[in-house]
Amino acid sequence: MSDTNVYIKNRPATFEYAIEDRLKVGIVLTGSEIKSVRNSKVSFNDSYCLVDNGEMWIKSLHIAEYVNAGYAGHVSVRDRKLLLTRKEINKWQTKVKEKGLTIVPLSMYIDDNGLAKLEIGLGKGKKLHDKRETTKNREVEREMKRYIK
Repeated sequence: MSDTNVYIKNRPATFEYAIEDRLKVGIVLTGSEIKSVRNSKVSFNDSYCLVDNGEMWIKSLHIAEYVNAGYAGHVSVRDRKLLLTRKEINKWQTKVKEKGLTIVPLSMYIDDNGLAKLEIGLGKGKKLHDKRETTKNREVEREMKRYIK
């Protein structure tokens, strides 16, 4: 398919959280939602994942309305179900309860089969000094690349 180059990244997630574990999961979308995803009309502002009644949901994910949807449009911000196995849900739920971690969406993309996938991560919130250190390391790497060229 020609839509395989769609890759939307949640940049603030890696700055705000130290990601310990990653997982690629499916997401349940309607027809107009998947068309908006293919047009890269997704925003991760304040979105997070949680486990409710043995199912994992993503909250506050904004997928813009598809222009040509007509009557079959969708609500831009709603709870969407994530597709994981029971074993994965239980494993991640115990880590969230025990260690105080947060499940954060990292990126959304279209795979080779044309399906929307979401990459989620177990993140621990960074303190201010950790964020400064991340910024400093990024600048040092940038300077090294410039020096090498």
